[in-house]
Amino acid sequence: MNGAESLVKTFLAGGVDVCFANPGTSEMHFVAALDTHPDMRCVLSLFEGGVTGAADGYHRMSGRPAATLLHLAPGFGNGYANVHNARKGHSAMINVVGEHADYHLKYDAPLKGDIEGVTRGVSHWLRTSADALSVAQDGAEAIRAARARNGQIATLVLPANTAWEEAEAPATPLPPVRLHRPRPDQIAAAAKALRAPGAALFVGGLALHGELARVAGRIAAQTGCRLMADLFVPRIERGEGAVAIECLHYPVLENVEILRDVRHMVLLGAGEPVAFFAYPDKPSTPTPADCRILDLCGPDMDIAWTLEALVEATGASGAAPATLPLDLPDLPTGPIDAVKVGQVMAALMPEGAIVANEAITSGHPLAKATRTARRHDWLTNPGGAIGAALPLAVGAAVACPDRRVIAPTGDGSAMYTLQSLWTMARERLDVLVIVFANRGYQILRGELANVGVNSVGRNAERMFNVEDPTLDWVALAAGHGVEAARVTDAEGFAEAFRRGVGEPGPYLIEVVL
Repeated sequence: MNGAESLVKTFLAGGVDVCFANPGTSEMHFVAALDTHPDMRCVLSLFEGGVTGAADGYHRMSGRPAATLLHLAPGFGNGYANVHNARKGHSAMINVVGEHADYHLKYDAPLKGDIEGVTRGVSHWLRTSADALSVAQDGAEAIRAARARNGQIATLVLPANTAWEEAEAPATPLPPVRLHRPRPDQIAAAAKALRAPGAALFVGGLALHGELARVAGRIAAQTGCRLMADLFVPRIERGEGAVAIECLHYPVLENVEILRDVRHMVLLGAGEPVAFFAYPDKPSTPTPADCRILDLCGPDMDIAWTLEALVEATGASGAAPATLPLDLPDLPTGPIDAVKVGQVMAALMPEGAIVANEAITSGHPLAKATRTARRHDWLTNPGGAIGAALPLAVGAAVACPDRRVIAPTGDGSAMYTLQSLWTMARERLDVLVIVFANRGYQILRGELANVGVNSVGRNAERMFNVEDPTLDWVALAAGHGVEAARVTDAEGFAEAFRRGVGEPGPYLIEVVL
């Protein structure tokens, strides 16, 4: 058994059985080890950003870490943006990054880079295996690190010789790291604050979906506080029967108005709300200056225990959470726009859908229209580095093969990781991609105005639009093996949407705005 084989066996013993990969020469022994273990599912992406984004989506929907396989410092660098997004979303991810054999590094080969420098900025845990005998134990510790604190980025650098040299048995799984919990006096203070006028329970992480969202809803119902969350969250349950959680908006001044009457804010699984960017003469945080913020339970703490402790402290065990009704719109007609796309999605989206939303400027109408659709999960991009939607959809579809995944995305952002279309086709994933073809980075026009510039000249215009030539998304999809349709009216979009959610495999709709 060599080091690479001991690592694969350690991963499988530790419950890591999916590997999103874009390997190179230094990873060939790891590839060979994967080849002899068919119980490890290997999913190829043609770009490293697709690899890391898919691992993020996989964890969000499965709750389990996937492995990634990346090639040296440049390969990790190509995947960096979506590792950043995963880190901001508290996803668990185990990156295996091949390195030159340790004795080869002194020759400064063309692909040699500062691999630890590249990976350290987004890795909670980082280790370079010293020798083949260390690889298995390093792998077990990487799994434990990735699963710690509700999800972390663990990066294991594997010099090529540690993969091919002789090793011993795989390592046994390590016990999990215990999550930190608030003190009893902090629980009591939070319960008192939530009963006060102008109180809000601001939640994140596991409190946004499943049973823990219902627990948070019971606390809100019992105390009368507002139940709130940020706009860009990794995963939130929405639609019929989901707990009613009030989400913030993108513009900071709108959030200032939303939070105007909040005097007590208890943070549970979330940090303090903050503006996405700084703007001249606008605040960085939207909470009122006289709002008392109680940081009860950070995103890396024991969210489930804290919620149950608050239930006991507030007497909320018998309370019924407020839930969303089913309220479907009529199908619209006429020329297409983002509002009508949202109405069609709300009317036709199947039960149990997963929406990986990166529609940017078109995203708000979609979120508003679908909030009371059939039950679904909604994924956003808490890290803000664009190019997330398509890989997120890949990972979500691998994690949940019995559910339809829908990926609304802007045409500019989709170009960052359009290679994910090929992976969807290769893996026969049930993903419907909706590309809003507004022919540019439209959000930048609004951001230019937000910083006080009210004119757009030739140079700015050429940096904002993606015209001349015009992107042909039907042709791009076909080139990656995905069927596609172009629509300009609501009737055509409804027809294409029905096909996209009703037939197996991936499908793309280009919505011309």
